[in-house]
Amino acid sequence: MTGGYRDVYAAWERDPLFFWEQAAQTIDWFRAPTRIFDEGQGVYGRWYADGVTNTCYNCLDRHVEDGRGDQLALIHDSPMTGSVTRYTFSEALGEVKAIAGVLSSLGVGKGDRVVIYMPMIPEAVFSMLACARLGAVHSVVFGGFAAHELMHRIEDSEAKLVITASCGLEPGRVVPYKPMVDQAIADGQVKPAHVLVYQRPQAEAEMIAGRDVDFAAAVRDAKAAGRDQIACEPVLATDPLYILYTSGTTGQPKGVVRDNGGHMAALAWSMQNIYGVKAGDVFWSASDIGWVVGHSYIVYAPLINGSTTIVFEGKPVGTPDAGTFWRVVAEHGVSALFTAPTAFRAIRKEDPEAEFVGKYPMPTLKALFLAGERADPETLKWAERHLGVPVIDHWWQTETGWAIAANPFGLDLLPVKHGSPALPMPGYQVDVLDDAGHPVANGVLGNIVIKLPLPPGCLASFWKADDRFRKSCLEEFPGYYKTADAGYRDEDGYLFIMARTDDIINCAGHRLSTGQMEEVCATHPDVAECAVIGVADELKGQIPCGFLVLKNNVSREAGAIEKEVVNLVRQEIGPVAAFKMVIPVTRLPKTRSGKILRGTMQKIADRQPWKMPATIDDPAILGEIEAALRAHGH
Repeated sequence: MTGGYRDVYAAWERDPLFFWEQAAQTIDWFRAPTRIFDEGQGVYGRWYADGVTNTCYNCLDRHVEDGRGDQLALIHDSPMTGSVTRYTFSEALGEVKAIAGVLSSLGVGKGDRVVIYMPMIPEAVFSMLACARLGAVHSVVFGGFAAHELMHRIEDSEAKLVITASCGLEPGRVVPYKPMVDQAIADGQVKPAHVLVYQRPQAEAEMIAGRDVDFAAAVRDAKAAGRDQIACEPVLATDPLYILYTSGTTGQPKGVVRDNGGHMAALAWSMQNIYGVKAGDVFWSASDIGWVVGHSYIVYAPLINGSTTIVFEGKPVGTPDAGTFWRVVAEHGVSALFTAPTAFRAIRKEDPEAEFVGKYPMPTLKALFLAGERADPETLKWAERHLGVPVIDHWWQTETGWAIAANPFGLDLLPVKHGSPALPMPGYQVDVLDDAGHPVANGVLGNIVIKLPLPPGCLASFWKADDRFRKSCLEEFPGYYKTADAGYRDEDGYLFIMARTDDIINCAGHRLSTGQMEEVCATHPDVAECAVIGVADELKGQIPCGFLVLKNNVSREAGAIEKEVVNLVRQEIGPVAAFKMVIPVTRLPKTRSGKILRGTMQKIADRQPWKMPATIDDPAILGEIEAALRAHGH
């Protein structure tokens, strides 16, 4: 598959099966697939239906067998502990085999589910790979989830075992993890037979006799007794690799199921062609393994590709300052950095003139990739100006596992349009439809949908819930997967993702995009970040309300800035936006992965009942939002 983007996308359109057959040749198979796509399997068909492989083998064993065992596989950089630890592919393989031996001795085998509730430490990554080695199905639960949410995930997956740590580390505090696990198991109906506990010196956990097992001691014992020579379990390409429950779910969790074969083929293709990363390059995805970005681009894609991955335990600011990202890039020779726009907004707020950038030479950095939420143009321009490398927005979802639309740095860099993740990747035919399922004209806001079948790497279904998957994702627009994102396509085919479909404001009959208004607000030189929500209005149904966080170095009157922002929106979008309510706040409520909790803010504004989101970073911020709204008479 050579050539530029247009040629490669056209090759996929001409012969999708041949395209993905070629992509699969970058993977090592125990039995190569002969049925590239079986439309009779699963909900919408299955990829590489008769292929047999193992994901852990492709991440570690094959690189060691190819003579690259001394290459660095993983760098753990922890500003929280002031330590850096490095593992070669051979060393990582040794750790994974030993953990697999421990899991096997505790009764875990092919098809069993294992919940992993861990901070950003190497043992978390090795535990994921050990599950993959055994053919067990892991379900990583982000450490920000409370016991109730963890309980739901243990119950829904019917986990046989839980792997956890005694604690996680946040700036200024130690977060106990083990008590959350104890509470979740005590409250739930499913009782895992064992809990494997990695004790950290910052806070050792109490152990329950007969159930809890010390992680480090068990691994040492496995090595000493020779129980660390666990071979990779052959699995079908269509067997599940993991279940990932979507963030913020309440009630019945929604578990995205990822398979083995299609997942590897898609991720391998993306590393080379989207990110332009080669074997031996250092790739850093500054996310968390609890989210899909961490699964795809901290753990699996870099290692499948033979690249070095960085596991970072810290924050973009405060550990110790707004220069920590540049320190990591410079110190470890990072080739490509992938993070969320929120991280850059935080850095920009703390260091608006990018003074820290100049302190760390970064000759190896070739590109910055942003995803996970809408990347506002001002943040993109700031990063471009100060980093001097391509800044590439791309769009995807937990459900897809890799980019739906991107600017493929590894093929050829297309012209950048700020605010757009560029063009669909091979495998994705993306259309924009109105609510009745009819195509809309270029420039018109609509529902963004993907023609079935979804490409390799996308979810097969929801865990034990095929009907729910059909009903929520496939039924509304027959023949398509509903992304639940709203946006439009321009005359060049570029996609603009403006909001979730339930974040569209209907103001006096006009469908307005909150994302478009946020874009305009962010252009004001004194605004660090912003959020626009729709609040109830008796006359117009909904009206927009903007929350502004001002930069640290701003000394002007907030009232003057508010008027200027209102005028900006009026000039750029027009009076139809009805944008008059602006509220300055010191910070915005976010999940621990950095997504702004606009839905919860809207419920507070409308005085509707709301629940504390399970993934919120700091619950106190919601009280600040409520106080700010009431002070403005809303």
